[in-house]
Amino acid sequence: MFWWRTALLLFAFALLALILQPLLGTVGSLWLMVLAMGGLLVFHLSNLNRLGKWLNDPSPDTVPESSGAWEAAYRRLYKMVRAQGKSQRMLTAALDRFVAAGEAMPEGVVVLDTNDRIEWCNPRSMAHLGLDRAKDIGQHIAYLVRVPAFQRYLTAQDYSQPVVLRDIHGGDVVLSVQLVPFDSTRKLLLTRDITQLERVQTVHRDFVANVSHELRTPLTVVGGFLETLLDMPDMDAQTRQSQLTMMFEQTSRMQRLVEDLLTLSRLENGAEGRDARVDVPALARLLVTEAEGLSKGRHTFRLELGSDAALRGNYDELHSAFGNLVSNAVRYTPDQGEIRILWKVEDGVASFAVKDTGIGIEAQHIPRLTERFYRVDRGRSRATGGTGLGLAIVKHIAQRHQARLEISSEMGKGSCFAIRFPANRLLSTEDAGLGV
Repeated sequence: MFWWRTALLLFAFALLALILQPLLGTVGSLWLMVLAMGGLLVFHLSNLNRLGKWLNDPSPDTVPESSGAWEAAYRRLYKMVRAQGKSQRMLTAALDRFVAAGEAMPEGVVVLDTNDRIEWCNPRSMAHLGLDRAKDIGQHIAYLVRVPAFQRYLTAQDYSQPVVLRDIHGGDVVLSVQLVPFDSTRKLLLTRDITQLERVQTVHRDFVANVSHELRTPLTVVGGFLETLLDMPDMDAQTRQSQLTMMFEQTSRMQRLVEDLLTLSRLENGAEGRDARVDVPALARLLVTEAEGLSKGRHTFRLELGSDAALRGNYDELHSAFGNLVSNAVRYTPDQGEIRILWKVEDGVASFAVKDTGIGIEAQHIPRLTERFYRVDRGRSRATGGTGLGLAIVKHIAQRHQARLEISSEMGKGSCFAIRFPANRLLSTEDAGLGV
């Protein structure tokens, strides 16, 4: 198109010169052609200059305007710049979405180049690996993560499985790290905090080991006595009675253990009983009666009812939780000791507490008391008939009632176990006739 327009324009100038030759003469016609060609040259040079200036800062809004062949060129240039700008905006938006998604991911993401140098990393990876995005871009990942297991993982170049890293910053965080190649030159380094998973697996292993141990001991005792009875059919009545009594005690212990395991399993699986109005003062009086039967006169009990308020909750679960606290106090308080059972409401918070004058608990044991099968004194716990699951059950029942278990103790002076309920669990005396 450009060359056709230029050729037509030159032809027009030549034709005009021929027409005016009789009037201007041959020299005048030639000068007319020279001036026309010069004007055309200035026009093109001017447009080239404007185009050059525009290319220094190209923008669809500042595309030059002209006429002739340049008008068509500028129009096509405008359309091309508009399309390029739209494509660039789409790419920028896609990149922003990718970055935003990476920033929000709960796992750590590090983009590595072909030489394992950091190109980008999200906040979670910085927290996991101790990276600094402002300083570490361009650094080799092996210089920053100096864990032998990770160094071996990089060297082996087998990325089919993740590697588990521990003690990266001297803490107890456990990370699962895996490299994922995603094009011919780059890799993604993915990190995930599996500390809680590791703890759950450890608890599971300990749980299986503890259950096996707790059941094996009474089964061994019962099996031994049965073998003795079979081998000695003429055993005297007193010895037989003694062994049968011990077998009954051991089987009762196994039954309590199985019942506590079933209760704990039901609570941990989220099985919820129907809530109703629980008369806590009446329940506390019942607990005192049960505790006196368990104590057989060895302890003094004091019931302190500071409120007649009731709770919205599950009666059987609260009876189990409160009963566990009271029975523990009986088991671990020496003869002639005192056990206080308290129920009070202060500032909208209801508290059921059991205080004793027992042997007390050392401070380092208190955070672990609600772990399954955790015992401060394993031998004494077995002697008193505990299963090691009571406080774990209490904790889960408290959590189901939006309450918290608080434990305080002083060696040689006693302990206090309190369950504190939020205000939304309280029912006043006016609610006595209402079902919930």
